[in-house]
Amino acid sequence: MDAVYFGRLVMAPMPGIDPEESLWSWLAFDLRFYREGRGLTQAEVGKILGVTKQQVHNLESGIRKPNKMQAQTLDAAWGTGGHFARLRKFAEEGHDRNWFRTFVLYEARARVIKAYTSSIIHGLLQTPDYARALLVAGHIGDVETALAARMSRQEVLRGERPTEMWVLVNESALEQPVGGPSVMRGQLAHLLAVSCWPNVVLRAVPRRVGAHMGLDGSFTLISTKSERVAYLEAFGGGRLAQESAEVADFALRFDRIGADALSRTDSRMLIERKLEGAV
Repeated sequence: MDAVYFGRLVMAPMPGIDPEESLWSWLAFDLRFYREGRGLTQAEVGKILGVTKQQVHNLESGIRKPNKMQAQTLDAAWGTGGHFARLRKFAEEGHDRNWFRTFVLYEARARVIKAYTSSIIHGLLQTPDYARALLVAGHIGDVETALAARMSRQEVLRGERPTEMWVLVNESALEQPVGGPSVMRGQLAHLLAVSCWPNVVLRAVPRRVGAHMGLDGSFTLISTKSERVAYLEAFGGGRLAQESAEVADFALRFDRIGADALSRTDSRMLIERKLEGAV
């Protein structure tokens, strides 16, 4: 393997990170590349950024994405001419299939999840038959493996200390005949059951509301012990928002959509009517 020269330091390419895989991988690669080029430890970089050694490790491993302030701080400290801020900007603006893997890690640590779904039921509330129908329609290669992964994610809503989940679902998602009448009856019945769980708040946005902010697409807000992020769904992947201002905008959007939603009781009544009509 050829060595990479940086100043007087000779380094081999970093294991585990392929800078040609995506812009985010390139950024993670360069974080370690520039650090080692300056003979710094992860702990020393942590002092520059005001974070722990483990957090620096997570940045260099691609587990976490550096925020805007962190990129600017390193550019200033290392005199890079805006390299990290510029690379991060283009990475964030791009469409990255790998975002969902990062999102799932946040989801597993979530204390509170707030989600709005426009056209389908949220993945954490799907029945196996409903989820399988979506995966088949999406031409997923290994449907059963993908299905098992999706079902395992639902464990966050169970257990001794389950995640609290607030869901706003567009009425159209309750009507879309995913998998056919039998599958939809099972899915709607599951929603009725889940809506009675103490850690789940399920409310429907009725069609009569007309145009509203949620028609632009589905999104999920996740709050962990120390962070809050938003995941914006898109075809073939999505985008994870981590900047506090942008996440706050989506939190406000969730509240505004919720202002037009039915109460929990009226939402259950609506689902019951849909269930009766799913023949």
